[in-house]
Amino acid sequence: MTLTTQQVTAQDAQYLRRALELAEQGRGRTSPNPLVGCIVVREGVVLGEGWHERAGGAHAEVRALQQAGDARGATVYVTMEPCAHQGRTPPCSEALIAAGVSRVVFAANDPNPLAAGGAARLQEAGIAVLSGVLQDEAERQNEAFFTVQRRQRPLVLYKTAMTLDGKIATRTGQSRWITGAAARERVQQWRDQFDAVAVGINTVLLDDPLLTCRLAGGRSPLKVIFDSVARTPPAAKLFLPDQHGVAARVIIYSTEQAPANRVEALRAVGAEVIALPEQRGRSAVRAALADLRQRGVNSVLLEGGGTLAWSFFEAQAVDKIAFFIGPKLLGGAGASPLAGLGVAQMDEAITLADLQTEFIANDLLLTGQVRIPLPSQRRER
Repeated sequence: MTLTTQQVTAQDAQYLRRALELAEQGRGRTSPNPLVGCIVVREGVVLGEGWHERAGGAHAEVRALQQAGDARGATVYVTMEPCAHQGRTPPCSEALIAAGVSRVVFAANDPNPLAAGGAARLQEAGIAVLSGVLQDEAERQNEAFFTVQRRQRPLVLYKTAMTLDGKIATRTGQSRWITGAAARERVQQWRDQFDAVAVGINTVLLDDPLLTCRLAGGRSPLKVIFDSVARTPPAAKLFLPDQHGVAARVIIYSTEQAPANRVEALRAVGAEVIALPEQRGRSAVRAALADLRQRGVNSVLLEGGGTLAWSFFEAQAVDKIAFFIGPKLLGGAGASPLAGLGVAQMDEAITLADLQTEFIANDLLLTGQVRIPLPSQRRER
């Protein structure tokens, strides 16, 4: 029998919050799987805890059951509906049934139709199931996973740094550094957590970035370059190993117009060069994101300049923004965070929701969810 939400206890919420904390320990390591944490409790005593550490590894429920040993009659708290399918690991719902647990409380239903159905299987086996406890928190924690399942593309965060007068570079193209060390440290944390970082060819040519995570123990993301005619220099720093000696993983999305000799030179230094079916702008963005999804990429940190960023916005493929604002003024005609044609009417403006502000040393960080107006919301012309 499915329990109702009125039967949620303070202990249920307490244990699930702990499970959410455990799940965070897998951030940046589990794609294409979600973050999941689990606790096994019997008569107020925590018998075991676990979280999903990496894709292909044991799931959170299995790790918690292993630590618990004897879990008969226990309540299991898990942040995601236990899976019901055989993937790289056996179904977690069957492991819970075999362990003899009496009750399972979970936060969010699994949106993946291939893995869903665990709750029904548990109920069939006579296990009491309570779902939806701290569901909003669990879905926020796994926003990248839910985006992939619901929108069929990775979650995209557009990160940029600009001066107080809206410039991302001087009139000569210099962009280092608009923000201070503390703000740049936050970006390093994101690179550790996101599956991929994306830039355009202009950023490569102007800045020659490493695009690595330089945190101690950090993991560098997949490097994605939008470069229609393969102008990326084979000697670019992005091909260097990271600080741990791990070889760079680089995908260059190009076109059939890219000269064959340039493509071969890039492949010779380890790049995977992919000619997209359509050439530029939003079509290229959509094709690239579809390809990345097939590769198990759940999240993309977009760090490109204004031209590439506008192509992502045109493709309605930006979910969140993070604008660092440095207390500097440049004046002149320097580049801005968004280029492209722009909108013609104010009611076409891209708006933001859930705005949050944070001072990081002397820099201001503004984050928000992107809301792109639907055609029905715009004036008829």
